[in-house]
Amino acid sequence: MPHKALIVIDVQNDFCPGGALAVAGGDEIVPLVNHLIASHDHVVMTQDWHPAGHSSFASSHEGKAPFETIEADYGPQTLWPDHCVQGSAGAEFHAGLEWTRAELVIRKGFRREIDSYSAFFENDHATPTGLAGYLKDRGLTEVVLCGLATDFCVGFSALDAVTCGFKTSVVMPACRAIDLEGSLAAMTEKMRAAGVHLL
Repeated sequence: MPHKALIVIDVQNDFCPGGALAVAGGDEIVPLVNHLIASHDHVVMTQDWHPAGHSSFASSHEGKAPFETIEADYGPQTLWPDHCVQGSAGAEFHAGLEWTRAELVIRKGFRREIDSYSAFFENDHATPTGLAGYLKDRGLTEVVLCGLATDFCVGFSALDAVTCGFKTSVVMPACRAIDLEGSLAAMTEKMRAAGVHLL
């Protein structure tokens, strides 16, 4: 009985070339992600799912530009271009992604006042998404992560997975990074130090 789940992070139009918050080469991972989906018995997808006017959007803060940082109640928050707005074409999964095999689609970032990078917790690191409980209830003890972006949503998900007690791996070739001011190297080091297996 396989105890492993593949978690595919945010392979959505807005994170692919042409999208509002495009990750360079974000669409290049789709064939490899599809291969991983086909080779795992249990698949979970995450979907960034922001209401219009979300607090992490630069447009919600007068005089602020995308990629500036503000101090939110829960700590530093990078401001982003408006992206993955609920029900928009940008929030949809990439057309080439074979996502229908997912047993669960977990939506995150839907609370207007708090961003959510991780599949497991909001950015306050305290408000759970419910994913850890779902996996544990199903007897799944190991997670394999891939998707977008390595240095934000994938990385924070991997760190939280370890915190929640899961054996955790990241398939690096099936990820792409935003890499803001060295964020990829910093996150790679954090994941390694936390005991995440980088494949």
